[in-house]
Amino acid sequence: MTPILDTHLHLLYPGRLPYDWTAGIPALAGRTFDHDAYLAAAAGCGVEANVFMEATTADPAEHDETEFIASLAAGPRKRLVGIVAAARPESDDFERFLDALPERVVGLRRVLHVVPDDVSRGPRFREGLRLAAARGLTFDLCVLARQLPLALELVEACPEVSFVLDHCGVPDVAAGALDPWRDGIDRLAGHPNVVCKVSGLPAYCDPRHVSAATVRPYVEHALGAFGWDRVVWGSDWPLVEINSTLAAWVAISRELVAGEPEANRRKLFHENAARVYNVTLDATDGSG
Repeated sequence: MTPILDTHLHLLYPGRLPYDWTAGIPALAGRTFDHDAYLAAAAGCGVEANVFMEATTADPAEHDETEFIASLAAGPRKRLVGIVAAARPESDDFERFLDALPERVVGLRRVLHVVPDDVSRGPRFREGLRLAAARGLTFDLCVLARQLPLALELVEACPEVSFVLDHCGVPDVAAGALDPWRDGIDRLAGHPNVVCKVSGLPAYCDPRHVSAATVRPYVEHALGAFGWDRVVWGSDWPLVEINSTLAAWVAISRELVAGEPEANRRKLFHENAARVYNVTLDATDGSG
């Protein structure tokens, strides 16, 4: 079984941190999704390590989240090999923020579909990304399909930044919409500093039709556009639980690439992620 380095794990600790965005999602609202629950959900799936993805806690709790997750990553079960921290590159004190980041932080994210589009167009935002890139940090692009041109603007303005496009650019899978999403993907794929993350698609499906057949057109187009050296895989747990399960999404993903050489499967599920986020499975102890 090809080992998996999961690049998109959220952990929710509502007793410790605020998560305002879960209020309208019954499957998540008020519920704890801790690392032990994730390990249980991932059991038997071949997941050997994971990168934590910020869960957009309410400002100013973002730093508290990063520090807390870093403390978990330093624990006895070191499957948390990296952290993508919540960040506000447009803030006046961004450089001081970078100075205070824990060592295990490998990248940053600012969810762009919950802020005005002009936020990422500002010179301060873009300069912040350049400062982060100079420290070896990636930036995860979390945009809706309609915002792919916005993402393209940012990518073109910051060629020195290593971008990771979350959730294949959030296509409307439930509606079966492929265009203009495909054009947006093709344009982003034309820039070598962008990697596409195959993640999140079950959450965008009609819950009655979460299957390999449903997501195949989107996954295959993303793989074809970016190529096997610029794709990574993520579970998007626990959001994957809204319409499916982590185990089902792993099975769907493995089915979609079953006909590929093992070398390509390793790139998607492990090797590219280790390179892009500069992490290694060697940091794990194999427990759990």
